[in-house]
Amino acid sequence: MPSPLIWRAIWAVSIAVIVAVLAFVAVPYFASNRIVRDRIAWEMSAWSGFRVTIEGTPEIAIWPQFRATLSGVTLSNWSDNKAPPVMQAERVDIDLSAMAALRGDVVFSGVQLIKPIFRIQPAEHGLLLPPAPSGGRVARAINAARETVKANPDKPNAVKLPTEGFGSIEFRDGRVIASIDGAEEDVVTGLSGMVDWEALNTSGSLTASGTWRGENVSVEANSPQPMLLLAGGAAPFTVSLKAPPANLSFEGNGNFSGKSFFDGQAKFSAPSLRRALWWLRAGIAPGATTGAISVSSKVSGNTDRVKFDNAEINVDKSPGTGALDLSFSEGLPVISGTLAFDTVNLAAFLAAFTTNAATPGDLDAIDTSFADRFNLDLRLSAAHATAGPIQLADVAATAQVKTGLAVFDISDAAAFGGNIQAGVRFDLRPEGTQVEMKLLASDINGAEFASAAGMTRLMPTGTGNLSLILKGPGKSWNSILQNADGSASATFGPGNLTALNLPAFLKRTEEGGFFALDEVADGTLPIDGAELKASIARGVARVDRAEAKSGQTKIWLSGIVPYAGRGLALSGGIVQPTQPAQPAPGAQPAPAEPGTAPDGQATSSQTTAATPPPPTPAPPSNAGNEATFFVGGTWTTPFVSPIARSKTAQ
Repeated sequence: MPSPLIWRAIWAVSIAVIVAVLAFVAVPYFASNRIVRDRIAWEMSAWSGFRVTIEGTPEIAIWPQFRATLSGVTLSNWSDNKAPPVMQAERVDIDLSAMAALRGDVVFSGVQLIKPIFRIQPAEHGLLLPPAPSGGRVARAINAARETVKANPDKPNAVKLPTEGFGSIEFRDGRVIASIDGAEEDVVTGLSGMVDWEALNTSGSLTASGTWRGENVSVEANSPQPMLLLAGGAAPFTVSLKAPPANLSFEGNGNFSGKSFFDGQAKFSAPSLRRALWWLRAGIAPGATTGAISVSSKVSGNTDRVKFDNAEINVDKSPGTGALDLSFSEGLPVISGTLAFDTVNLAAFLAAFTTNAATPGDLDAIDTSFADRFNLDLRLSAAHATAGPIQLADVAATAQVKTGLAVFDISDAAAFGGNIQAGVRFDLRPEGTQVEMKLLASDINGAEFASAAGMTRLMPTGTGNLSLILKGPGKSWNSILQNADGSASATFGPGNLTALNLPAFLKRTEEGGFFALDEVADGTLPIDGAELKASIARGVARVDRAEAKSGQTKIWLSGIVPYAGRGLALSGGIVQPTQPAQPAPGAQPAPAEPGTAPDGQATSSQTTAATPPPPTPAPPSNAGNEATFFVGGTWTTPFVSPIARSKTAQ
């Protein structure tokens, strides 16, 4: 027979089983009658500070987890019955404590929002934030934390922070809607993620992903003291944003008060600077994927000003260092600073401010809307730089943008064996954009300049100076060049004239009939120097003087060269000295000296007296032979048509 001790154990186990069965049976009763009906909506409202309404009949699940499923849940502002809900969800699943339910209490351990819609609206500094609640446990906890921060702003006492438990909030397939002046639009779609915050005085984290401005974006943030941040105190935090157009991360300290500040290390990268600026709505038109950029820098500042110190920048695979200052205190953001590169691609930088070609073969259009979005004062220096095929060294450049004006200048650079200055200026006027371009070069090597510019015909190879100034209206580089006014001049010293076989050229002009310049381009002509002067009006260059000298030979051109159509309409000539005068047929030779025969032998005085007197010698001639011609066709396929060969003053 079992001992009394064994019987007591059997009875204890039996009672425990009966209690468990009764609890399992009783929980649905309490859940359906006391928690769901009387307490869940109230508890959600007590936490959030918003009025909570629940449509439909809640469903209670006991296994494998005690959970209430609610449908048609909305959170609204208590003070405005007509305002749209702050949050509404198609379904809300709440994980509850079964033991608390038996006591008639509600304890949330987790909340899942299915297809929620969050509404945000403009707040201070232009940010879009959800409306603030008028009360609730979270709001009261933040107010209590503010008092703790106010008592000791530099080092708040974390022990005095609220200790209420919070749990986790998960959301799936949600949307964020901006409500501005009664109109609503989607800001984020496909929103999923989680807020994990065990208690208000412990660490917390946020993970979220969704579609923002047409791109898939993921965000992660965490802090050991999120309550301090919400209360306006300083605390460490990290945040990262990842998207195809750009990646951004920050790790450091900061606060989220009215005069928030942050101090830490930031990183930014984008496969295309142009695309990233457009995606971030910085006033840059969309375009080709050019100008990759990455930035790593110490960052400090507040909502009025941000400083980037010891910045390491890589623009289109060109590393550099510098310091930047971003200010929001004026009407438009102001970016200023200095950057130094070992090598930089200037074309990639300017590519951020041009749009795709309007038509095939057209030069890029010019987008100047960026001047309405920010002001810029940037100074650049580079040991080496490229601008397309042009190689530069020891570059000093500036970029300035302010309302109505944008200027990009290379104030000094070594190139082509000499020095150059170049710049482009945009005057943004109500009647249209005026663009001015200039190129000044001194002591440059003509051969290097011609190679970089792709000018292979009739280019002098000596050392020279060059000036080109253009100014005109237009919205694309093509339209500016087609309507520009300005001037061009160049002088070159001794060297060669490329792609010209002068004997072959003269032979073809004597034969008559037009011919392609390429047919006589298999040679070079040594020259003593060359000079060009041209005026430009409405996109048409009028060549006033184009001359090259080779010994006693002079080559000249004049006429017009329009940019539109790339045509040629030039007159030219080649002037050569005449050959020494030959005796006319039948003329007598000049007499020998008296007493000397033509063969040098002595003659008698009688023979000398019988010789007829010599003719009067003609004065030396200064006349030369000139072959004139007309040059037509196009820039790429010029043709020559001989006119006449004449005698002219040399």
